[in-house]
Amino acid sequence: MAGMRNQSEGDDVGSQDQPGAPEPGGAVPAPATDPWKGFRGVMAGALILEAITVLLALPVVATVGGGLAWWSVLYLVGVAVLMIAGAGLQRRSWALAFNLILQIPVLAGVFIHGSIGIIGVVFAAVWGLILVLRSDVKRKMEQGLLPSQRVQGPA
Repeated sequence: MAGMRNQSEGDDVGSQDQPGAPEPGGAVPAPATDPWKGFRGVMAGALILEAITVLLALPVVATVGGGLAWWSVLYLVGVAVLMIAGAGLQRRSWALAFNLILQIPVLAGVFIHGSIGIIGVVFAAVWGLILVLRSDVKRKMEQGLLPSQRVQGPA
């Protein structure tokens, strides 16, 4: 239908129709603004914060963990670089899967030092919350309950 958004994708295709106008046949109107744009920003921000946290763990591992080996530095810096690069790829259809897969090497960092594993557990919880929020936005969008989907009366 014209003006309907593809509910399963976070693409930037929008409606050319009047925002918030009821669709013919009682269909849910498309949001006036793209809710997935803000969601992609949240995911990019979470990746940047996680990369900073992983890099800040380097001095902890060096001091408390008995020193850094070349492979542990390469591992942690490599994971952080992947996260920073991933933050710029959030428009891709595979971005969420990439973000979740990046949590595996952080969790596996427990073998370098326990503090890296703790960082992995904390950010796994953050990504779990992001998935819950994504589900909530998707459900509200399908039901037409987003603020930008509300039909506005004549002014």
